[in-house]
Amino acid sequence: MSETEIKNEIETGGDADSRVYELGYLLTPAISEENLPVVYGNLKELVSSLKGVAISDEMPKMINLAYAMTKVVANVRNKFNTAYFGWVKFAMDSDKVLELKKKLDLDPNFIRFLILKTVRENTIATKRFARGEMHRRPMIKKNEKIGTAVPINKEEIDKEIDALIEA
Repeated sequence: MSETEIKNEIETGGDADSRVYELGYLLTPAISEENLPVVYGNLKELVSSLKGVAISDEMPKMINLAYAMTKVVANVRNKFNTAYFGWVKFAMDSDKVLELKKKLDLDPNFIRFLILKTVRENTIATKRFARGEMHRRPMIKKNEKIGTAVPINKEEIDKEIDALIEA
């Protein structure tokens, strides 16, 4: 959610009821495996300090990124091909989400993050099974001939063309 969308939601909604959000994030691969639970715990503490209640979450895992991402930290541009991906689903007052976003923007451990409005139910997609054999047309091999070749006689073709022209 962008800042303007969050502000518009607060202004138009007007209610301070807690809503369910999901935060997906990428952490820098410079974080060591030993410090990963500390950073993960800090994120959960940040959510709870803003009176949010964690519903479900997943410990960050190292993944290869589809494309290289850059982030400027202390006037140095860092390029990342891998990152730790994790997510947290939480309930929080809608007016506190903007404050959470601002605090996450200041944290140099986050490459990117995304806050989405969601539902309380389990939304984790299950893995699909591989499909069985599909019905396919039989393939025609290039070596096989579909029809028999008819020898071409140039004189007969010329006669047919002349007949068509005269008619």
